[in-house]
Amino acid sequence: MQYHILKFLSFCVCLLPHKALLYIGRILGILYFHLIAKERNRAITQMQMSLGCSEKEAAETVKNSFINLGRSFLEILYTPRLNKNNINDFVDPHGLEKIKAAVQEGHGVVILTGHVGNWEWLAASMAFNGIPTTTIVKPQPNAQHTRILNEYRRMVGVEVFARGTSELMAAARALKKGKVLGFLVDQDAGPGGAFIKFFGRLASTPLGPAVFAHKFLSPVVPAFIVRREDGRHRLIIGDIMRYKDTGDPDKDLLDFTKKMTDFVENVIKNHPTQWLWFQKRWNTAPEEQKIKHHVSGRR
Repeated sequence: MQYHILKFLSFCVCLLPHKALLYIGRILGILYFHLIAKERNRAITQMQMSLGCSEKEAAETVKNSFINLGRSFLEILYTPRLNKNNINDFVDPHGLEKIKAAVQEGHGVVILTGHVGNWEWLAASMAFNGIPTTTIVKPQPNAQHTRILNEYRRMVGVEVFARGTSELMAAARALKKGKVLGFLVDQDAGPGGAFIKFFGRLASTPLGPAVFAHKFLSPVVPAFIVRREDGRHRLIIGDIMRYKDTGDPDKDLLDFTKKMTDFVENVIKNHPTQWLWFQKRWNTAPEEQKIKHHVSGRR
């Protein structure tokens, strides 16, 4: 039922001009900020702890992040309107040449990204601009939400693999075929993650990008999307990062993951209204970490 409701909402949203989405999305975001106290308060607290700002400053920034979220939600429902002829009207493609250059190396490309801006349209921009795009995603708690998200991802040409399933083997094959593989790395990785400082506090961090980069000799390209003042989007594409193999896999994986985590943190610091501050990023305590070696052999 929820899937069909979302499809109907999507149909209605697709009848509107993009400017109308921005206006309605702003209202939705403000309503969400005022009505969902648990997420709002968590976001304000986490922002204060991370950025050292006052409660008033944090509340205003968090409200703007909720506005961005409301707009992005409607834009995701607007995805059926996107195509290769109009995508660059919504997302400035400047920077994609760095990813295309990395693809030319022939070892696949690991895309380092996170829940910044409208990350779904980041993938759409890459795919519609001729980059063979795949991504590893965490299934939503609600299967109906996962269904429509994956349907729209495939609609724009993005191949999807579910995190924590046998589909990771298919993700590895996609990388070996020279495709790009996106990782959302700003989520709590649970007891099996690497505990790395993120905004000054230890956070369980996914090792996946470093592991895949090592196994397949793949370059890593940081790629993020942020909303411009006019409501459209621009890309933040970093320079290629490379895994350095010193012969100590545990240390090398940790060092590379720290380097990538620092890049993500800097993007969020520079664009604090674009991140989901209510995420349970620091949910797993360091004492819960599983002791294990992260040895990865090349293939």
